[in-house]
Amino acid sequence: MLAYILRRLMLVVPTLLGIMVVNFIIIQAAPGGPVEQMLAQIQGTSVGATERFSGSASGGETVQRPQTDPGSGAGGYRGARGLPRELIERIEKMYGFDKPVYERFLLMMKNYLVFDFGESFFRNRRVVDLVIEKMPVSISLGLWTTLLIYLVSIPLGIAKAVRDGSRFDVSTSTTLIMLNAIPGFLFALLLVVVFAGGSYFKWFPLRGLVSDDWSSLGLVDKVLDYFWHMALPIGAMVIGGFATLTFLTKNSFLEEINKQYVLTARAKGLVERRVLYGHVFRNAMLIVIAGFPAAFVGILFTGSLLIEVIFSLDGIGLLGFEAALNRDYPVMFGTLYFFGLIGLVMGILGDLMYTVVDPRIDFEARS
Repeated sequence: MLAYILRRLMLVVPTLLGIMVVNFIIIQAAPGGPVEQMLAQIQGTSVGATERFSGSASGGETVQRPQTDPGSGAGGYRGARGLPRELIERIEKMYGFDKPVYERFLLMMKNYLVFDFGESFFRNRRVVDLVIEKMPVSISLGLWTTLLIYLVSIPLGIAKAVRDGSRFDVSTSTTLIMLNAIPGFLFALLLVVVFAGGSYFKWFPLRGLVSDDWSSLGLVDKVLDYFWHMALPIGAMVIGGFATLTFLTKNSFLEEINKQYVLTARAKGLVERRVLYGHVFRNAMLIVIAGFPAAFVGILFTGSLLIEVIFSLDGIGLLGFEAALNRDYPVMFGTLYFFGLIGLVMGILGDLMYTVVDPRIDFEARS
């Protein structure tokens, strides 16, 4: 198993390099780079994503245009009209766009090898500090959402498998499908209206991860205050997440229940509970439990932006969205690198979970 883990770890480097190359090309080719953003601030105007000249593959390199183009300024940047060329060159140097594209990429990857993500263009702070500051919100949402979904879906899926075709099975399936059809942000708005002082009750706070006086509270009060603030955001995220895992658990159990070894166990006189949890559970839960790391990463990456906005939670989702709007390349590439690395490591942990759930699995034995 150690040899397999070492091989997977060795594959992390080229895989992460490929992810960064693709994202670098896509982001650099997008119009409206950081130089244009700074020029817009100097001129007191705003530059939209489509207002920049097309044709640049570097996201901030100068673009040669005919001098007759009425919208062009120094160096071909829209918004640079009337500004001296020396100022444009100084701004390009400040953001590192005085270097060729390949040189910028190699320098970025060299720094990333030692986890030096640079400083934000527009926040004047290190990217690492920004990510660490926002991480508690995103980890809180991702971790508790994943745990709640698993804690509810696995027992419910087992109960549905045991009672397959019953009224309980049909009614819970209908409820799960209806909940799955509700967008998380829409349910979040409903929770705000009903429970956060929107129109009815004011039982939960509307913003923040903790209260302003959290540091002065005792340990128990700190924990209660934290979960008091997280109740509505987590509730909004988990509401539509039960269906997939519940049906996966049910189908896995149904497939195992009808196998020969289960019939043999029952023929030996074992009680149903022993058959289910002593024999069926390990095989049926293999794909479900082993998928926990990937499920956590998926929820951490994808589901929190609108929830963070609605509940005023300043997390990674909001940070990445603002960085994309502002073309804050160090923040964009830093978070992509960080999350890409987490995703690859979680993939390895997912494989290890398979061997924990079922020791008979041996990845090294595969040809």
